[in-house]
Amino acid sequence: MAADGFELNTFLPYRLNRAAEFVALRFAAQYKARYQLTRPEWRTLAALGSTGRAMTATEVGTHSAMHKTKVSRAVALLEKRRWLTRREDENDRRIEHLELTKTGIRAYGELTELAARYQAELDMLIGAAGMQALAIGLEAVERAIGRFEPPPSA
Repeated sequence: MAADGFELNTFLPYRLNRAAEFVALRFAAQYKARYQLTRPEWRTLAALGSTGRAMTATEVGTHSAMHKTKVSRAVALLEKRRWLTRREDENDRRIEHLELTKTGIRAYGELTELAARYQAELDMLIGAAGMQALAIGLEAVERAIGRFEPPPSA
C-alpha cells in the first residue's frame, strides 16, 4: 500500500485505461500494418459501417467517443482514400452527411473479419470465465454511463 493510503493499481479508472490501451493497441497494430489506418480512422469507419447509415461528424464523434477535430481529420483521410463521401444537408449547409462508399463498405467488411479474428484471440487469451466476468462488469459500467448520457436521438 502507498504511504498516503492510495493504491493506484486498484483505482478503477487506471485499471480500465490500462486494459483498454492493451486491447486497443494490439488491434491497432494489426489494422495499421494491413491498411495503414490510424485509430481515429478505424473508429470513424467502424461507426459508419456498424450503423449502416449516413451519419454526421457529430454523430460519429458521439458514437465513438472522439473529439470533433479527430473525427474531422479521420473523415478527410477516409475521403481521400475514397472510402466515404460527404453530402451537404439540404436544410443546413453547416452539416454534412457521411456515408461509406462501396470501397469503404468492402474495407469495413475486411476489417470486421480482422476484428473477429482478434476477438477470438482475446477469447483464448482471457478464457471463457474471464470473458464472462468482463462482460458482466462492462455491462454494469455501461448501465452507469447510461445514467449520465442523454438517450440517442432518433
